[in-house]
Amino acid sequence: MTVALVIPVLLILGTLVVKGAPAISWDFLFTAPTNNMTAGGIFPALVGTIWLVVVALLASVPVGVAAALYLSEYAPDNLLTRAINLAIVNLAGVPSIVHALFGFGAFVLFFNMGASILAASLTLAVMTLPVVIVATRESLQAVPHAFREACWNMGATRWQTIRKVVLPNSISGILTGVILEVSRTSGETAPIMFTGATAFLAFLPESVFDQTMAMSYHLFYIATQVPDAPEELTYGVALVLIGIVLMMNAVSIAFRVYLRGLKKW
Repeated sequence: MTVALVIPVLLILGTLVVKGAPAISWDFLFTAPTNNMTAGGIFPALVGTIWLVVVALLASVPVGVAAALYLSEYAPDNLLTRAINLAIVNLAGVPSIVHALFGFGAFVLFFNMGASILAASLTLAVMTLPVVIVATRESLQAVPHAFREACWNMGATRWQTIRKVVLPNSISGILTGVILEVSRTSGETAPIMFTGATAFLAFLPESVFDQTMAMSYHLFYIATQVPDAPEELTYGVALVLIGIVLMMNAVSIAFRVYLRGLKKW
């Protein structure tokens, strides 16, 4: 079963490397698109993707961790709590285009943010929030209850127990949710298409209220709207996007493994 899953992934990566590697160069990474998007580089899209991922993380991780803490450590086990948990799980399965329309109506129009990095990032944050909540909650619940009881018997408050014992022992699981969020946020196209991404900008964004280019939307645009774009250019963009996701995941996984190794249980 594992081999059956790995082989298609390796084939996809191999195809991207073979067809996209010739396009990779310093100019490709650090210059803007030229000649009607058929030449040049991806630097504005690269910077825009970093903007979107960072702002989305800043918006969703604190809220997601706080929500998971409440549901796991404070909320009573009643019908309302079970309904909230069910809603969170169901929200994770909502198609991204639905989140895109929600973000357009809520952030772009209702809150009058316009098409901007902030509106796009908040849309991505809403879309990935269930992933952070579920991963964090499961990590918190994995901490043995005996740890909590030992702290309470020594006179610690509930918050002191959470801050000193529960959270430090669940940080690796929280990072799992962050890893999944980074992966999904980097590659989503529909939510940012409606809320903040644009096909081309002659300047880099200076604040969260500017529009931006993004790797995923740039790939979609040149693959579908620029018929004269060289094949190696399209595959090169895809290769860099996959490389960014893999690099972020590798760093996060290494840090998670390091933290897990510090556990004494």
